Amino acid sequence: MPDRYRLNNLPLPLAATEAQLAAAIARQIGVAAGQVHEPLVVRRALDARQKRNIHHVCSVEFALAAPPKRLPAGVEAVAQSALDVPRPDFLQRAPRTQRVAIVGAGPAGLFAALALAEAVFTVSLFERGQPVELRMRDIGRLRSRGELNPESNICFGEGGAGTYTDGKLYTRIKHPLLRWVLAEFVRFGANPEILIDAHPHLGTDKLVRIVRAMRQHLLALGVEYRFGARVDDLLLGNGGVRGVRLANGEEIVAEHVVLATGHSARDTFARLLALGLPLESKPFAVGVRAEHPQALIDAIQFGLQRPAQLPAAEYSVTHQADDPYLGQRGIYSFCMCPGGLIVPSPTEEGMSAINGMSNARRSGRFANSGVVVQVTPDDLRRHGIGDSPLAGIEFQRQLERAAFLATTAPYAAPAMRLTDFVARRASGTLAASSYKPGIEPFDLWQLFPEWLASPLADGLRGFDRKMRGYVTAEANLLGVESRTSSPVRIVRGESMQVPGFAGLYPIGEGAGYAGGIVSAAVDGLKAAEQIIAGG
Repeated sequence: MPDRYRLNNLPLPLAATEAQLAAAIARQIGVAAGQVHEPLVVRRALDARQKRNIHHVCSVEFALAAPPKRLPAGVEAVAQSALDVPRPDFLQRAPRTQRVAIVGAGPAGLFAALALAEAVFTVSLFERGQPVELRMRDIGRLRSRGELNPESNICFGEGGAGTYTDGKLYTRIKHPLLRWVLAEFVRFGANPEILIDAHPHLGTDKLVRIVRAMRQHLLALGVEYRFGARVDDLLLGNGGVRGVRLANGEEIVAEHVVLATGHSARDTFARLLALGLPLESKPFAVGVRAEHPQALIDAIQFGLQRPAQLPAAEYSVTHQADDPYLGQRGIYSFCMCPGGLIVPSPTEEGMSAINGMSNARRSGRFANSGVVVQVTPDDLRRHGIGDSPLAGIEFQRQLERAAFLATTAPYAAPAMRLTDFVARRASGTLAASSYKPGIEPFDLWQLFPEWLASPLADGLRGFDRKMRGYVTAEANLLGVESRTSSPVRIVRGESMQVPGFAGLYPIGEGAGYAGGIVSAAVDGLKAAEQIIAGG
């Protein structure tokens, strides 16, 4: 077989054929078209900076009919394709006698369970919420009837909060396990394109099926999988953790406990603090969901009516506002969902929170994104919210309680036209929206404190300078986007265990060490690696 080569930063037309790909490689490296064989795109990003020349920029692999005497500029020989993902070395199967209790079946918990079960540990997985099939019904009742199940919702249940937020897989982290996480998603049913796309996503509809397939695999490996099983306490003794206690009083003894609770397990954080675990407040962000017609975002980003070969346009925007205390305060878009829906995401009665999601095709009428403002522990102290490690949770609750009280229908969202918010005027009228249980006019300047509302308005004006037409009367702002990340970090050491609590591994977004599906999954694998190394 001919040697394989790789070339980066190759511009390609949208929907390029294999023949076009081979010809483009040949032109780029200066050989005859017939010399290039088996061309393969291994990385692809959309370049829409020039609206009249929207194209892909790719990394490609290929073979040459005859090995060159000297490699052309920009070409490197490769021994292994970028699409071949080796199994991590630490996943060695061996007889084990130790039991691991994993608390939470989000991406961190699921990938920790996957690695440990395949390494033949005895694994028990406890999830306070329901499996995805039942969870979808509970979310449907919240959207259609305003009935909240505090234990089964957008944030709690199999797959974690990320299951219902578009299934975005893009991450800024650099880690050897990242590619293996993507490859595992493919193994359980994801489109192999996620190994190629620079900004891969799964879509809520596809992620539900993937999570279910992972469950069946874990069950086949012997994992004890328990739903509706909230862990209320840790069993402690001899300077470490020796298991967990469930809400029904049942005690499960385990040599290792992995805490993968997610960012909304507020009762868990309170109990951990009472037990004396080292918790600390960390920066997070709160704000609104901005909802535009998808056709408008397409026009802003692509400069035209979107042709069939282009995906629904997305955006990622940041802005720095002047702040008398910080110097600069960051405002940024968060969890942007092209062609998606805004959905209710509260976990506590009498408090309202929202999030965004979209299915794999991203074919809905609306685009939505969180637009959020940086909040620091110093902010919480300065504005009288407190200096406890749980002060960020208290601030989230204050905003969520105010949002709930701002509407007449249970879990409806207070909303304001984007132009009205920026102009600081309440017209009382709203644009169309995807949100159920519904939106009601409300002056969002009365929902947020001035120190947040003012930079939020400044940030929206900054977004409009970068995306002309973003500030429009066709768009609404909905409140409140409060669950961007955990405002709490559980302190852990280099071994990923909590100092003074041997055997306890806090991981993922809830513990303050991840910021999305892939980074949480990688964190779960890192904890599994530590347990395997010591087991």
